[in-house]
Amino acid sequence: MTTAKAHTNIALIKYWGKKDQQLIIPQTDSLSLTLNEFYTTTQVVFDPTLTTDQVSINHHRLTPAAAQRTSAFLDLVRQRAGRTEFARVNSINHVPTAAGLASSASAFAALAGAASAAAGMQLNRRELSRLARRGSGSATRSIYGGLVEWHRGHDDHSSYAEPVMEKLDFGLEMLAIMINTKKKKITSRQGMQASVATSPYYASWRQVVANDMQAIKAAIQQRDIPTIGHIAEENALRMHALTLSADPGYSYFNSQTLTAMRAVRALRKRGIKCYYTMDAGPNVKVIYDHRDRERVIAGLSQYFDRSQLIVSAAGPGIQIWDEKTKKVLL
Repeated sequence: MTTAKAHTNIALIKYWGKKDQQLIIPQTDSLSLTLNEFYTTTQVVFDPTLTTDQVSINHHRLTPAAAQRTSAFLDLVRQRAGRTEFARVNSINHVPTAAGLASSASAFAALAGAASAAAGMQLNRRELSRLARRGSGSATRSIYGGLVEWHRGHDDHSSYAEPVMEKLDFGLEMLAIMINTKKKKITSRQGMQASVATSPYYASWRQVVANDMQAIKAAIQQRDIPTIGHIAEENALRMHALTLSADPGYSYFNSQTLTAMRAVRALRKRGIKCYYTMDAGPNVKVIYDHRDRERVIAGLSQYFDRSQLIVSAAGPGIQIWDEKTKKVLL
C-alpha cells in the first residue's frame, strides 16, 4: 500500500478552457500558489482478489458510478504500468469538495502519486505532473510547492507544470474566505466548455493570459506582492467575465462573494495592500503580505465570522511513501 499527500493550489493566472478534452491540454498557460492548509491524503493498493475498484472518500464508499472518474484514471495507470488488478483507494480530503477550492487538484495529484507508485512505476515529478493532468488539469500544478507554472504545451509530453519559486523567500500569503462549501451547480469542466464555445471574448482571453503571465513572473522575481496581487485580481475578474458573457450566461458568485470583494477594496482604501481572486465557486481568496495578516483578518471580521477566515502559507509539493515501511518514495 502506497500513500501520497498533495496540496491544493489556487491559480493566480487562470487557464479556463481546454484545447483537448481527452488529454486535458489547456488553451493557455497558468500560474498558481500551492496552499499549506488544504490537502488530500490517498492510499492505493492493487489487489488481485478484487473484482472491481473500491474507492472511498472521507470513509464513504463510492458506488461504481460515482467512482467512474477515479476508475478511468486508474485504467490509465494500469495501462502504463502493465497491470490488470483492480485497486482499493482510500482518500481523505482536507478541503471541501467541488466548492471552488481546488479539491480536484489535490485529489488527483495524490491519486497519481499513490497509484503510480503502488503499480511499480518510478516517475519523476515532471512525469507525475503529466499523469496528474489526465485526472484534473489543475492537479498538474499540485505536484509542486510554492509558485508553479503550467506550460500549456500541445500534446501529452509538452503539457506539464514546473516550479517558478518552490520555497518562497518573501511574505506572500493567502487567506480563504469560506463562504459556501457546498458543491457548485456548474462544474469547472462544464463552465469552461460553455465559455470556450460561446463567449465572444474568448479569443481576447488568450492574449490577456499571455500578457499576465509575463507580468506576474516579473513581479515574482521582484518579490513585489502588490503587483502580484493586482495582476491576479484583474485576471480573475476577466476570467469571470467569460462566464457572464457565455450563452447562456452564468456566474459562480453569490451575494457574499460580492461582499468579500467590496471588503477587500475597502481595506485597500485604508492603505492595506490586499487583493482578491476567485475560482469556479463563490469562495474568495485574499492575497497579501504576511506582515499585514492581522489587519486583513480584523478588517474582514467585520463582514465574516472568524471561523470563515482560513490563513494559508505556501504549501509543499507532493509526498509519497510506502505505508508499511514508511520509506519515502518521493
